[in-house]
Amino acid sequence: MASQAKNRVLITGAEGYLGSVIAPFLMKHGHEVIGLDTGFFRDSLLYELSPYGVIKKDARDFSEKDLKGIDVVVHLAGISNDPFGNLTPEKIYDPTRVYAREIAALCKKAGVRFIFASSCSIYGKAEGAVLDENSIPNPQTDYSKNKLQVEEDLAELSDKSFSPIALRFATAFGSSPRMRFDIVVNMLSGMAFSEGKIVLNSDGEAWRPNVHVEDIARAVEAAVRSSWSGGELLVLNVGRDDNNMKIIDIAKVVAEECGAPISFLSSDKNSVAAELVKSKMVAAGGADTRNYRVSFAKITKQFPDFVCKYSILDGVREMFSVFKKIKLSPEKFRDRRFYRLQRIEDLFTGGGIDSDLRWTRKGQL
Repeated sequence: MASQAKNRVLITGAEGYLGSVIAPFLMKHGHEVIGLDTGFFRDSLLYELSPYGVIKKDARDFSEKDLKGIDVVVHLAGISNDPFGNLTPEKIYDPTRVYAREIAALCKKAGVRFIFASSCSIYGKAEGAVLDENSIPNPQTDYSKNKLQVEEDLAELSDKSFSPIALRFATAFGSSPRMRFDIVVNMLSGMAFSEGKIVLNSDGEAWRPNVHVEDIARAVEAAVRSSWSGGELLVLNVGRDDNNMKIIDIAKVVAEECGAPISFLSSDKNSVAAELVKSKMVAAGGADTRNYRVSFAKITKQFPDFVCKYSILDGVREMFSVFKKIKLSPEKFRDRRFYRLQRIEDLFTGGGIDSDLRWTRKGQL
């Protein structure tokens, strides 16, 4: 069930790919929004952004004062890239688990509802089965393991006074002012439009669930309006069944829309893909260890008015329309600000952030 009351919502990680769509969407639907973000992607703008207020603050420094007057926290803040440099997975991901739990605990104390941006990637690898919220997770990356750990912490915090929601988003796609070209549908669409070709970093046979960023915003808004008070963590997959597709079939959708030829990284190592598309999760033979399909039946039962509107083809067409409007060039497509790992690496190697991923004096200039 859902309430029609409007809410004052605080979004952590509000200046990322998702936050830059979710915040304006919530405002459009009558909610008051306050953002909180450390600012790593503040200048990673592909096109003009609908303005909203953001407090520049690291989520590790979140305090009880930040919850004054807040009804709901939407927790997007986190790290979404592989470890880099000499930093271990623990160095990168352990703090995100700690501050997620601490913020949730503060919400519980203050009577503020808590919505966590989790990920379908926690399912990781499955042989043929379509997975639902009761399926056993099998995370294949440190990022996915971190999402599962936060879910476990939220489940422990839950009781009759605190009923958080974990939205397990399928792989996102679609236009955002703070664009990501390092996720599959966006990568293939941006490459096809700007370079006239599609290069896959794997054999393309792995399955992925996918969801448009505006449908993610729609799910968050439904959760914000929700009157869920079941005394336990509510876990919901977010996506639509027909957007479960093999990577090669996604590539074919993009190719058919714009006429771009498809090739593979193993035979096109001079492409921009050689640097920006490669993944540690793709074996030497081209097989991707992440391979899973997901059911989205539960969220439609929990939120009867929630509908995922965008198919992958809809999203590809939407992005092509935006790319045409802004005249997306190969240089802009390759801009490292639109690739999460590369952006953080550049801040780190350039001395803008330190080994704790905090801003240095140089980075603040």
